[in-house]
Amino acid sequence: MFSVGDMIAHPMHGAGVIDSIEDRKMNGATRKYYILKMPAGGMVVMIPTESTEQIGVRPIVNPDQADALMAAIPFLDAEMTPNWNRRYRENMQRLKSGDLHEVARVVKGLVIREVAKGLSTGERKMLLSAKQILISELVLSKKLTYEEVESQINAALTQ
Repeated sequence: MFSVGDMIAHPMHGAGVIDSIEDRKMNGATRKYYILKMPAGGMVVMIPTESTEQIGVRPIVNPDQADALMAAIPFLDAEMTPNWNRRYRENMQRLKSGDLHEVARVVKGLVIREVAKGLSTGERKMLLSAKQILISELVLSKKLTYEEVESQINAALTQ
């Protein structure tokens, strides 16, 4: 169980800080929710406390792990299938895994594909979402601004 002030990562929304734990009534049932404030955009995510493990919510990476990930980005395997449907499904599975290395693989692969052939609207949205997930966790872990982390990621992607 997490506490108020903990920094956690949601696989599909990115990382944030638990602002509060509240009882909310949804669909006739009262349940406890983590109220997660995201560092960028001011978004708030409600996560049922009893579903965190099933969803894949986890503590954010520590600064050393964040540095290791940034150093690994230029060397990540970003090969993707040419079939759009299969590529989209594989990338969605990588995002849902909650593994930050897999999220970075999606970002790198889609950036490479965007430069080479362009992206469909769906893949462009996926790239933006994957970048936001990656950046939000690194911002909290490394205590940097969104712009600083984005710049570091862009530099790592061009190496």
